[in-house]
Amino acid sequence: MNEETLSKMKKMRLHGMHSNFCTLLQSNTSEHLTADELIAQLIQSEWDDRRHRSIERGTKNARFRYSANIEQIDFASTRGIDKNQVHRLAECAFIKQKENLLITGPTGTGKSFLASAIGQQSCLIGFKVLYASCSKLFAQLKMSKADGSSLSEFVKIEKQDLLILDDFGLQPFDAQSRSLLMEIIEDRHGKKSTIVTSQLPVSEWHDVIGESTVADAILDRLVHGAHRIELKGESLRKLSNNQIEKV
Repeated sequence: MNEETLSKMKKMRLHGMHSNFCTLLQSNTSEHLTADELIAQLIQSEWDDRRHRSIERGTKNARFRYSANIEQIDFASTRGIDKNQVHRLAECAFIKQKENLLITGPTGTGKSFLASAIGQQSCLIGFKVLYASCSKLFAQLKMSKADGSSLSEFVKIEKQDLLILDDFGLQPFDAQSRSLLMEIIEDRHGKKSTIVTSQLPVSEWHDVIGESTVADAILDRLVHGAHRIELKGESLRKLSNNQIEKV
């Protein structure tokens, strides 16, 4: 009977339940459990297994630039990071409240790493996340406009609880990129959260977007009420290279 039950579990793809039941049978501990306790343990195992696989799938689909977590963040005072603020953001209440986060600072100060860490924490909690370099995302969207697949691309972006736009404003926006950005921000405004990282201070975003009316509309939706982190200090990559050279 047990072999038949295990076979059915496999066919029904109850992997967590199957694994736990095998363990119970091998250790003979199932005999000491009441029917209620056995069922509860098997269901909990299946629940945990599915949640773990869901997190793994969500993290993979997010395509983070770095495999980062909150514990790896350097909170040195010279970096200008408020540890309490970061830990509050890691609770992801800002995503539930459909708020944005803007991370700015010089090149190499850890903007992408910080965004990745918060994004990975969001995946652990169960939110859908997509991480994208601005230049690559807009190039992809331009191609999708040309081949007629843009609707599915925008639907995919709109479904994300958290969209991370990395390296915003490295180059001035052309008319098509500006239009695409407006469409993304408009779709997400008040509905979903967005994290933007940029080497440029927010005060310079208007000029890099260009076309005053469109820039006003984008920034009004993106910046108003957003959380902000302004990183400071030298490039972490440069400091790391200096340490290697000294060794």
